[in-house]
Order: sequence, then structure tokens, then C-alpha cells
Amino acid sequence: MSLSMYDASVPVFQRGLGNLDAILRKAEEHAAATGLDLAELAGARLAPDMFPLTGQIQSATDSAKFGAARLTGTSAPSFADTETTFEELHARIAKTLDYLASVDPAGFEGAQTREIVQKSRRGERHFVGTSYLLTFALPNFFFHVTTAYDILRHKGVPVGKADYLGAF
Repeated sequence: MSLSMYDASVPVFQRGLGNLDAILRKAEEHAAATGLDLAELAGARLAPDMFPLTGQIQSATDSAKFGAARLTGTSAPSFADTETTFEELHARIAKTLDYLASVDPAGFEGAQTREIVQKSRRGERHFVGTSYLLTFALPNFFFHVTTAYDILRHKGVPVGKADYLGAF
């Protein structure tokens, strides 16, 4: 049995977002125990030219929902990128997980060879489905999940590799 494009994408996004949500909860527990300001955590960034934690969560969820939508040739839901609190970040992750749960695996038929045009500030990037998933969608998703993890770790939240990987 071969690995389907659905199996290589949606469950991976779901697992990563679930683990990210759990890491955010650990950050909230740490903040409550130590008096760390959650607003400071939400606005924290690794470098001045990088997104803060809120932007990393927004980008991770966008990567997941746009990845699934592009691979199925459908439209993803639009989120306003206005989250500033942990409660709002949890809600955004939940909305993304709800969307991913609604994506029909049958919609991935032909995704390996589907032409995908990804527009950005730098112009258009053209991909074929498999290349899009493996060289852009998944790496981009994990970049933002990892950076969110790194921000929290840098700010003293006691998370480790097991938190990032989650339960098996």
C-alpha cells in the first residue's frame, strides 16, 4: 500500500497543531506558576525581524489549512490574523483542526500531479502537488511550529522534545 497525499499531509498537520496547542497550555501553566505575563509571551520573538509567537501560530495554522486546500484544489477558510491572547490562539488552532477534519480524503485524488500556484509578496511559485507538499507546505509548517516552540523555550517555558513530538 502506498502512502496517500492525504495521509502525508492532513494527519501530520493535525498532530503538529495538537502538539502545538498542548505546548501553549504548558506555557500558560508556567506563566501562572511563575507570574510571567502571557501578553509578553504572546508578543515574544526570537529576533527583531521575525514574527512574534502570535504570528508563528497564525503562520503554522495558515500553512496547514492552505496546504490541504491547495492539494485538494479547494479554498481554505479565511482567518483575520488578529489573535493577541492565548485564548484566541487556542481558538485559531481549534478552527484549523475543525477545517482539517472536514477535508474529504477523496479530494486528494490526483493531488500528486495537481498544479499548484502559491502567491507571495515575491511573486508566484509554481509546484506540482508532491513537490509542493514535500518541499514547501510541510517544511513551512514545521518551521513555524518549531519557531513557536523555540520562542517559548527561550522565554523559560519548561518544554522539551517529548512535548514537541507529543504522545505516540
